[in-house]
Amino acid sequence: MRKAALFILTILLLQLPAIAQQQPDLKNLDINLKNYTYPYPVQFLPLTIQKQELQMAYMDVKPAEANGKAVLLLHGKNFNGAYWEQTAEALAKAGYRVIIPDQIGFGKSSKPEQLQYTFQLLAHNTKAILDTLNVEKVAVLGHSMGGMLATRFALMYPQMTDKLILVNPIGLEDWKRKTGYQTVEQAYKGELQQTYEKIKKYQQENYYGGNWKPEYDKWARLLAGWTINENYPRIAWNAALTYDMVFTQPVLYEFDQLKMPALLIIGQRDRTALGRHLAPKNVAATMGNYPQLGKETAKNIKNSKLVELEGVGHMPHIEAFDRFINPLLDFLKK
Repeated sequence: MRKAALFILTILLLQLPAIAQQQPDLKNLDINLKNYTYPYPVQFLPLTIQKQELQMAYMDVKPAEANGKAVLLLHGKNFNGAYWEQTAEALAKAGYRVIIPDQIGFGKSSKPEQLQYTFQLLAHNTKAILDTLNVEKVAVLGHSMGGMLATRFALMYPQMTDKLILVNPIGLEDWKRKTGYQTVEQAYKGELQQTYEKIKKYQQENYYGGNWKPEYDKWARLLAGWTINENYPRIAWNAALTYDMVFTQPVLYEFDQLKMPALLIIGQRDRTALGRHLAPKNVAATMGNYPQLGKETAKNIKNSKLVELEGVGHMPHIEAFDRFINPLLDFLKK
């Protein structure tokens, strides 16, 4: 019996590193990330939306030597403005003023109990920040879901949008024509089941092609820190509502209406596609083909340039910063 107990104890001790790696000590993060430090000072714009008093967070990064131009950075669905730190630093060094909002429902901004989310609403809110800062002209850059928002913003406010940059945007295909519909309640149920392990696995497989580096972990832990907060159900509800917005409000049919110069930076390893798990296997295999989708989108946006990044996935500005920032700076200078 003693030998058996020692054997079991030895096995458990050998497994401890793996267990610790899978289930790290997470910081319990406040619903509005009050206990999480952003790379630059955060300001808040009060907004009255659908009979609710809300707060929209943003960073306003001013360069030491200004060139008189501004860049708006729009985050993806599983992120917030903090992941633009390196990009903002490089842009500010080049003389650009950089405005980085957290959309309502994300990051340090309010998480309403109920909200009818639309990309038009988010674009309207974003313009309110620019108006507050007296920014009349801006280059608009959006990543992932932010690419859909950037497109909607450019369509709504073409006179304000100097240039448009889309970095591995989602919504380059209409998923609802290929897969089944997931209700908000179903999406909410899935969000409630999130854990660090699930979040890391999703990001590793979908964002980084199965690879994982220590610098990627902070973004998995940021989402996972919410899952252990008592207010996580409200965060999960907002995540479900924004999933429905992304799934049901395509912008790709209006690409031909964009008139401003546009740059597409597309990591070629990306295969992100909403609802793939609901599609038949033969259909799911065709979804999220970014090499093909990038080329098709470049054809549909008249005044556009396509930069294809081989061996890079959904997160060019995190995974391959130098290959991302150089074509961006070149495009902005023109």
